[in-house]
Amino acid sequence: MSIQPAGAKDQVARLLTLVPFLHARGAVRLEDAATALGVSAEQVLADLNVLLMCGLPGGYPDDLIDVDLDALEEPGGDGVIRVTNADYLARPLRLTPTEATAIIVALRALRGSAGEETREIVDRALAKLEAAAAHGSGVAQIDPGDSPGGPDLVRLEADLRRASAERRQVRLSYYVPSRDEQSERVVDPRGVVTADGFTYLDAWCHSAEAPRLFRLDRIARAEVLDSEIQSEPEPPRDLGKDGFFPQSPDTILATLELDAAARWVVEYYPVHAVRRRRGGRLEVDLVVANERWLQRLLLRLAPHARVLSPPEYAASYAAAAREALSLYP
Repeated sequence: MSIQPAGAKDQVARLLTLVPFLHARGAVRLEDAATALGVSAEQVLADLNVLLMCGLPGGYPDDLIDVDLDALEEPGGDGVIRVTNADYLARPLRLTPTEATAIIVALRALRGSAGEETREIVDRALAKLEAAAAHGSGVAQIDPGDSPGGPDLVRLEADLRRASAERRQVRLSYYVPSRDEQSERVVDPRGVVTADGFTYLDAWCHSAEAPRLFRLDRIARAEVLDSEIQSEPEPPRDLGKDGFFPQSPDTILATLELDAAARWVVEYYPVHAVRRRRGGRLEVDLVVANERWLQRLLLRLAPHARVLSPPEYAASYAAAAREALSLYP
């Protein structure tokens, strides 16, 4: 029988299954291992030849896995697979800091598009990993590697989730991109939510006297206070279902055309939709609850932004721009 072709992914999966399988049984005949793995005996031999080159870092003889191939290939052999110096593959795996960080980031991304049943499972896994990171066990010193946020963001999210569950107020030092300033405020947390690859604290802000979303990577400092929340307890918003803004008769969907110099808007403000246009321009749909806020934003962006719709917003912006220009001699 010829060796069955196999990809590297399938081969790694077989080897990771084979070693614990052998440790649990002591030794296994080649034919029995092939039957258990669903491949030919020749394929198992080919896999074991690869296993000989695997082991712990260092690459010295004592670091590599040892397989007694003579007992399998020679005519006088007994045909029994014997693998030694591979005890670590039979033990339960312990996540390295970088692996734990990667799993946390992947789970957050999965949660944003998961159904209710899957989300409950993801939340349980996230809670265990984040609690370990927050309390210094196992993954406390996480090396963020190329993952966004790193250990500080993991601990911050765990603290905010705890404050939400205990209904305790939080004092935030938060960067406000629209004013390019660091603000201090006390909020009543409602929960931590995820959308479009970012994580937010949904909270009632006592400074704004309104609910606000605070992006975690813009929070410089968060202090969980002993005081209880003062607003009515509410569950966090479902951004995947409701979006960033609650839809009401008071909100308007405005469409802006942004030049390349104003593309930063989509990085700092939650937008409903983005469409690419020629010349590096973007067409952006923005949910607006306050026309004056939009006018201030457009005046900051001038001359690199234009209102495409609704027409009355375009007219009011043009009037505001003319009024601003009239102040200059």
